[in-house]
Amino acid sequence: MTAIDFEAEYNNRARVPESGEIIAAWARDAAAYRAARAGHMRTLRYGSGERHGLDLFAADVDGGAIVVFIHGGYWQALDRSFFSHMARGLNARGVTVAVPSYDLCPQVGVADIITQMRAAVRELARLGRPLVVSGHSAGGQLAACLLATDWTTVDPGLPADLITSAYAISGVFDLGPLVGTSLNGALRLDAEGARAVSPRHWTPPRRGILDAAVGGAESDEFLRQSRDMAEVWGAAGIATRFEPVPGANHFTVIAPLADPDSGMTARLATLAAHAGR
Repeated sequence: MTAIDFEAEYNNRARVPESGEIIAAWARDAAAYRAARAGHMRTLRYGSGERHGLDLFAADVDGGAIVVFIHGGYWQALDRSFFSHMARGLNARGVTVAVPSYDLCPQVGVADIITQMRAAVRELARLGRPLVVSGHSAGGQLAACLLATDWTTVDPGLPADLITSAYAISGVFDLGPLVGTSLNGALRLDAEGARAVSPRHWTPPRRGILDAAVGGAESDEFLRQSRDMAEVWGAAGIATRFEPVPGANHFTVIAPLADPDSGMTARLATLAAHAGR
């Protein structure tokens, strides 16, 4: 059997030469959307750090569930300012979207980022509305972690199943393969630490929905990660879907979220409509 080249499989910027241009376009589109929605946007704080904030993009008729979008960047790059336009599709469908930032590795560890995203969700829970979590890449891992969280251990006043659906896009649910790659220079994980922050190895939630979407043109490992996650948690009894997005690479896979008429946006709107029921 030929050994898997994990560096080639997981180094998405090397796999997609135009990734820098795509990320620059994200920043431009996000800034334009913030300007366009300035009257419908506010920032909430979930901690004292500079990056401990989330932007809340309200739909024109505000109400119902809030969808959280957690950005990627391998836990070591980017922030919420690159992804404001990910709210465009859902806002047009009447769904409010929250986009948080978090501290980055190596200043903090992946486990700390999980804790921060739990704090962000706890802050959103104060609004008294159902919540759906979504995320891209590292954000996909974080979305799965939030779905698997027993929220009574975070705050005894919260229901154990505060989050009942997650839409994870190109997630890395098992961080073990990253340990021997250059990506681990900032993550600083050993095999035990990687397993501890891998929702693939956590006890699955007792109920809920997990959609694992991934670009159809992504590496074999990214396809395997999403397929495997859906199979393992599905076998444990929750509703799962494995959804390859035809022709999409690791960076273009989230483009449908800016389109109100895309299947991805429609699916998240459906999850939001049924949240809390």
